[in-house]
Parts: sequence; structure tokens; C-alpha cells
Amino acid sequence: MVERVAEHVVERVLEHVPERVLERVEQNVAVTGADAHSHDTPPVTDFTPVADARRQDIVWPAMAWPPPPDTVLRGRAVEVTPVDLESDVEALFEALDDDRVWVHLPWRPRDPASYAEFLERRMAAGLFPWVVRLRISHAGLVPGTVVGTSSYLEVAVGDARLEIGFTAYRPDVWASAVNPDTKLLLLGYAFDELDAGRVQLKTDVRNTRSQRAIARLGARYEGTLGRYQRRADGTVRDTVLFSVLADDWPGVRQGLLTRLAGLEG
Repeated sequence: MVERVAEHVVERVLEHVPERVLERVEQNVAVTGADAHSHDTPPVTDFTPVADARRQDIVWPAMAWPPPPDTVLRGRAVEVTPVDLESDVEALFEALDDDRVWVHLPWRPRDPASYAEFLERRMAAGLFPWVVRLRISHAGLVPGTVVGTSSYLEVAVGDARLEIGFTAYRPDVWASAVNPDTKLLLLGYAFDELDAGRVQLKTDVRNTRSQRAIARLGARYEGTLGRYQRRADGTVRDTVLFSVLADDWPGVRQGLLTRLAGLEG
């Protein structure tokens, strides 16, 4: 009797659920069922707590913020400066006006004006974008050419941490000295000038090129955040999380310097 009543209640409820919602539920159930058969992982019945690796921690200094607008970071291959919405956006849009650049980013600007509006909104919400220019000739590009952008974001001044992300370069500088030199400058400024204790980097689980690039910087893989951020196509991505801690920075810096010396050779 109770089971028949329960079935009747469920049927009445489902009558008022939109068909598109039911279809989505059925799709998710199908995917979940397939995953359940492909992952032979037993449920966790007992969890061993993570040990505190820094029991003798020290009081961390306050993080300086924001960088002055006239900051200039000069590396071996690139020069990095804060984005100026009045003078940099057109050159940035031209450099990044390639569908390959935006495949794993959440939005693609239509023109310089829409890109400027996007950056202005994000900057009001805390994004600190940098523009990347060449200091050397590369692939027919002359020194001074705008080749990309990277940003500080998710800044937590009180916790002395930030993220480096929203990185995009024109394709003809991919797999060159541009990205490691840019990250060397931004990591160095974060740790040595701003007194950050942690810098994190994230990427779409489907962006295997970016995952490899971040790992080659010397960043430590910390885990994968399931269903973390919506993509441009409406799906919700898993996000791969990396970090560099202040304790790691001397070794990471040396690794990047060695790598850049090899690229120059």
C-alpha cells in the first residue's frame, strides 16, 4: 500500500517537471551509470586525516597590493606591463584574434570594443591583467610586438595568495621562451615584491597543452576540482589545480632560468 502511494506521488510530481529537465536528468543518469561501470572504486568508509606538514609555521608578512600602474617587468624574451585599456586593447585583440587561442577560455571577444568592456568588468572585480611584448625577434615578429596577456586574479591579500591565469598568446609564440619567461617574471614579482606565500594556476582538464605547460614551470599538481567552471558551450569543466609556494620558489626560479638558457642556446 505504501509503495503504491509513493509511486502515485512521484507520478504527480513528474507531471509538473518540464520535459527538458527530465531529459537532462536522464542524460546525467546514463553518464553516471556508464562511469559507475568504468570506475571500480569502492566507497570511502574510513578516511585518514591529512597531517599538518608545517607544524612550526611562521607569521607571514602582509602582501602588498596592487602593483603600481607604471610597473615594468623585463625578462630575457619579453617585457610585461599592466594593461592600459586606452592604449593596449587593440594590439591585444589583434594578437589574439585566432579561434585556436580561445578554445579553452570561457569567452571570445568579437572586436576590440567588446574585449575592452570585458577587461573593464573583470578589472573592476579584481582581475589585474598584464600585456606581454617581445624583447627579441621571433618568428618574423620584431621587438615590441604585443604577443599575449596573463593576469593576476583570485587575489586574497589577507591570505597572501593569488592566481596567475587567463593567459593567452598568439599561436606563433607557443612552445617558445615567451611563456616561461612571462611566468618567471610574474612569479618573481608575486613572491619577491608582493610577498605572496602562494601562487596557484588552474586549467581545463581538456586543455592538455596547458597542463603540460604549467607542469613544466615547476608547479606542483594539487588535484582536480570536479564540475568547477562553466565553459563557453554551457558544459561545466573539471579544473586541474597547480600551485607554487614561497618555499618552492627558489627551486622553481632556478629551473625556469635553466630552461630559458637552454631555449636561447
